[in-house]
Amino acid sequence: MSPALLSEGLDPDSILVVEDDADLRDVLVHTLGTICRSVRTASTFSDAVRECTVRAPDLVLLDLGLPDGDGADLLLRLRGITDVPIIVLSGRAEEEEKVALLDAGADDFIIKPCGAGELLARVRGQMRRSATSTAARSWARITTDGVEIDLVAQRVVRHGEPQRLTPTEWALLRALVLHAGRALSPRELWDLVWAREFGDFATHVRVHMTHLRRKVEPDPSVPRLIITEPGVGYRFVGPG
Repeated sequence: MSPALLSEGLDPDSILVVEDDADLRDVLVHTLGTICRSVRTASTFSDAVRECTVRAPDLVLLDLGLPDGDGADLLLRLRGITDVPIIVLSGRAEEEEKVALLDAGADDFIIKPCGAGELLARVRGQMRRSATSTAARSWARITTDGVEIDLVAQRVVRHGEPQRLTPTEWALLRALVLHAGRALSPRELWDLVWAREFGDFATHVRVHMTHLRRKVEPDPSVPRLIITEPGVGYRFVGPG
């Protein structure tokens, strides 16, 4: 993320729009151009990979239907290149597909059509979380049972293997640590991490929590750091 982003607020310096429909692409570029200095575009799978490889944007807006490959496959490919926020824009509304995309590393999901106001709010929400991940490096280093969590360096090593957390996962982990010892409901986590009124908060929290546990728990099948409190939510307890 560019230093300018941190100093000037929530608006990104650069966004990559991956959309093969020229008319819709123009509308997205125009809309996002109201908050972003540089809106770059890609209309194919290969163009998107090249754009992210040459110069990573602050955020990617990704359409799933591309002429030379599926957007879901592209999402996986991009996650191997960059950890910037990725928002999926799609007409596919099935919950299973949304869960699969969130599992694959998407930070948010917008169903077409959406209004300009919602799109900009979603982008700013992602930038807020990403900026927090970058700027608020102030906490502890936790070591337990083969897992090292360094919130200052934003580094997680699990059984000798570095883990790559997305901006949303870092924001979720930070929210839990800041409220260590207290159970947070999915709604509270949604407000702390996603900070918006609309959206399927139960699904988002559940999916990202599952992903986070796989990366920070010594044994994800028996969580010890992030405990589920039945009927309440999730509580960070840290090493004993």
